[in-house]
Parts: sequence; C-alpha cells; structure tokens
Amino acid sequence: MDAQLQRWLGWLSPGEMARHQRFVRAQRQRQFVVGRVLLRMALARLLGVTPQEIGLEEQVGKAPRLVAPVARGTPPGFSLAHSGRWVACAVSAQTALGLDVEMKDGARDLNALAAQAFDSGEMSQWERLQGLPAASRVEGFYRLWSEKEARFKLGAASGGHCLALAHAELSVALCSELPLEQPPAIEIITLE
Repeated sequence: MDAQLQRWLGWLSPGEMARHQRFVRAQRQRQFVVGRVLLRMALARLLGVTPQEIGLEEQVGKAPRLVAPVARGTPPGFSLAHSGRWVACAVSAQTALGLDVEMKDGARDLNALAAQAFDSGEMSQWERLQGLPAASRVEGFYRLWSEKEARFKLGAASGGHCLALAHAELSVALCSELPLEQPPAIEIITLE
C-alpha cells in the first residue's frame, strides 16, 4: 500500500500536503491520505469527472471545501470519518452530511467517557442502558457517541435526520440536513 499512498500524495493540493506533513503519526498520515482519496473518488463518480479533477481547499477547524469543479446549484454534501484502521466517506447530491465511525471497544472506561462527553439527554439515555448485558451497553454507548459526532460534523446539535448503519466492528452514524430520498454513497475501508 505504501507505493499506492505515494502515488495518491500527488492528488493532494498544496494545503492538503501541508496538513498531511503536520501529522506526526504514520497511521494518521495514512488515514488522511486515504480519506481524501476516497472523497475524491466518490465526488468524481457523483460529478462525472476524474478524481484528479476534484479540487479541495483546507478550512481551519472545518471539513474541506470543494473548489473544483464548480458545482451548479447546491454543492454536494460529504463527510469523512476515521477510527483506528478504518476510514469512511459519504457523499450526497441532495444534502449536507455528517458521518462518524467508531471502533467498538468494551475495554475502555465507557462511564468516564460518557460523563466527560455526553450532555444531560445523552447521559439519561446512557443511564437507561446500565441494566443491559455488557455487549448491549457497549453497542449502545458507541451508537450514542457516533450519533453525537455525526451531528457535530453536520452542524446540527439536535436537529437533522440520523441513522445507524450496521457494521460488525464499527459503530457507524450518518446524519443529514434533509431526509435522504436515496441512500448516499458510503465507502468504509480498512488500512490493512
């Protein structure tokens, strides 16, 4: 995969290359490159161009912005996510998206994470899961966490339309600004 990653580096804009070089860990660099390539491939299919024709511009503290080709009307919605060895991308011609993936890890201190990250409504939902078997609690925690992150990426703390997508190793949440008339293109790959 290293030769492939080197080739894909040529697809990145100068701003993306600068950001890529700021990552210290090799895994994070790979996640970044693979995420941007997945995004370019998905947008290219949607817009009828080659992945190399997709221009993305970095935005501080935000998702990248599509700058080429110039979209007529509403620009496509897209979102990237990564967790461990997984990278995911979703695109839609219809609406803005927020996507999150989280590796399910029951060994983590989920109560401490919930206390630190969940608001009162999410804590109430988490507390209702306490009487369930451990596997169900882990599943429930990551469902809440993923939806929270996907809503944040969408920019909708409580609004939007969210759904959980089935995956054996991951908790996957996709939120959209508008109801989805058709499922968006979602790609989830492993770096191994």
